[in-house]
Amino acid sequence: MHRCGWCETSEKMIAYHDTEWGVPLHDDQRQFEFLMMEVMQCGLNWNMMIEKREIFRACFAEFDDKQVAAFGEADIERILAYPGMIRSRRKIEAVIQNARCFQAIQAEYGSFSNYLWRYTGGVTYLYPEHQTNWVAKNALSDEISRDLRRRGFKYLGSITVYSHLQACGIINDHEADCDYGKALKDAYPWRETAELTEEIETSSH
Repeated sequence: MHRCGWCETSEKMIAYHDTEWGVPLHDDQRQFEFLMMEVMQCGLNWNMMIEKREIFRACFAEFDDKQVAAFGEADIERILAYPGMIRSRRKIEAVIQNARCFQAIQAEYGSFSNYLWRYTGGVTYLYPEHQTNWVAKNALSDEISRDLRRRGFKYLGSITVYSHLQACGIINDHEADCDYGKALKDAYPWRETAELTEEIETSSH
């Protein structure tokens, strides 16, 4: 099986690529986990996030947004002292703030997944030009980032949001010859789309 080249850094990264990255995600707890790992990743690298994933889960109540939203100063100090944790008070405070904003979106839309997937009509977007020209953000991530920040979310600029859209399958950015990306196209609804233009082809899947 051919994989995207970026995942070949460790066994954990390979497993993440093969089983999670780009798979359409509609579970809110995992949405929150992925989104908050993106927050912790700012200025660092994703391989570190995957290596520290169990630490994050221990610190943030298995990414239960309801529990995290209720965290206070004692929890912040506990997290800062946890062995192996990234010791950034600002990021930890952002995760707690974002949990509260996450709940507000759930109350408005029924789930965070409903909110996010409405931007693409419930289907995965595939941009042909991304197959040969890797991008870090686009018009879609710009729009979602603006709205999330308007709602009070922290550390969710367009680049971070774009990474989340890739991770949760709203955008399929597997390399053109990646067998896992091809399998996702066979298994889930998707739409081929050009940047800043109308969709140019709709798949039957």
